Amino acid sequence: MLHCGRFTLSLDRPLIMGIVNVTPDSFSDGGHFYSSARAIQHARQLIEQGADLLDIGGESTRPGAQAVGIEEELERVLPVVEGLGDCGVPLSVDTLKPGVMRAAIQAGADMINDVNALRAEGALQAVAGSSAAVCLMHMQGEPRTMQQSPLYQDVVAEVKAFLDARIAAAEQAGIQRERMVIDPGFGFGKTLEHNLDMLRKLESFASLGVPLLAGLSRKSMLGVLTGLPVGERMAPSVAAAVVAAMKGARILRVHDVKETRQALQIFNALGE
Repeated sequence: MLHCGRFTLSLDRPLIMGIVNVTPDSFSDGGHFYSSARAIQHARQLIEQGADLLDIGGESTRPGAQAVGIEEELERVLPVVEGLGDCGVPLSVDTLKPGVMRAAIQAGADMINDVNALRAEGALQAVAGSSAAVCLMHMQGEPRTMQQSPLYQDVVAEVKAFLDARIAAAEQAGIQRERMVIDPGFGFGKTLEHNLDMLRKLESFASLGVPLLAGLSRKSMLGVLTGLPVGERMAPSVAAAVVAAMKGARILRVHDVKETRQALQIFNALGE
């Protein structure tokens, strides 16, 4: 079970987290849902298609992305969180800024998805003082430079050690394990071979004792493997999601909710 703000989520089957980008420079949808009204409409469509929770982001974290000021990020995210308050599924906000975390939780967010794993000053406290869940993600470097020269001796061991340390830090700050999710951070400071190595050995992350989130949807690794541009990566994205589910991921962060749900119906029918 995952305690997630207003909700308690069963993890008996993999859950689908639908992506709602409220950014003009998202790598995957090019700002298609940039306005609040369009983002809310898109989010409700994702719920109809089978999203179990939503992840709302107001700052792109694609490789090379430029930082966004806190006021601008709040202007993008808060109206969407408030507009979806009655949607019936948990709302996650994808941010690395403690100020945005606090405001989003106050506005009704049930989860914080932080690519920086609550390392910013005040981030642990922003989540600890609430009932919100948190996703702690591994990223080598920071978005603007993370893909320039990723280097590991053993990517799986190093990512696991980092996440283990962040789980301990969150627990020490007062965030119960029942509110935590981890994400190895596919594409965040990793080469193709690093990403493939993590996917091959994804089951090993279960030893950390908290649910695993996998975000592979439309990422560049799929483009390298298939030769497809970002707008044509639905099929490889769905395949990657199913592989991640087979290897223990309990939450799948995806753009293509309907197609992922259909694929997971086959996976779920097989049982554990």
